[in-house]
Amino acid sequence: MRQLRSVAVWLLLALLLRWIVVEPRWIPSGSMLPTLQLQDRILVEKLRPKFNRPLPSGTIVVFHPPATLQAAGYDPKAALIKRVVAVAGDRVAVRDGQLHRNDLAVPENWRREPMDYDLAPLTVPTGHVLVLGDNRNASLDSHLWGPLPLEDVIGTAVWRYWPLERFGPIRFSAAAPLG
Repeated sequence: MRQLRSVAVWLLLALLLRWIVVEPRWIPSGSMLPTLQLQDRILVEKLRPKFNRPLPSGTIVVFHPPATLQAAGYDPKAALIKRVVAVAGDRVAVRDGQLHRNDLAVPENWRREPMDYDLAPLTVPTGHVLVLGDNRNASLDSHLWGPLPLEDVIGTAVWRYWPLERFGPIRFSAAAPLG
């Protein structure tokens, strides 16, 4: 009976950690190439949004589909992953294949090609962030549905644990500044 109680405590602790602190996810699409590959396995830290900690530009976030996507048929329990490119108060635009934040071009030398769309200038409202996939031309992101409400954020992608040859923290390559 004592062993059963011990196993139950450890199981409860593991479940609490998974529900509150960190959860595993896998990458189902190419929208975050080259940073995240199809089928990568990652860990998502969930405390930052729970404690209203800032999500600076460059942070990779996992989030529930915003209302616009849910209205188009997305499951509200689904999870998407994109990179924060602007925070509340930032003025953002995409023109001539280049992301601009607060009237400055954002260096993204990791991108393989310029963006093939424009985004009219907008100011990110309070309580929101603007998110784009790293594979800018093949990503369903804020350039189509607008700023993401912070309440939709599940957590931040912090660690890749599979495949083992790419094991480690998630970030741009060394040649890629966050801008």
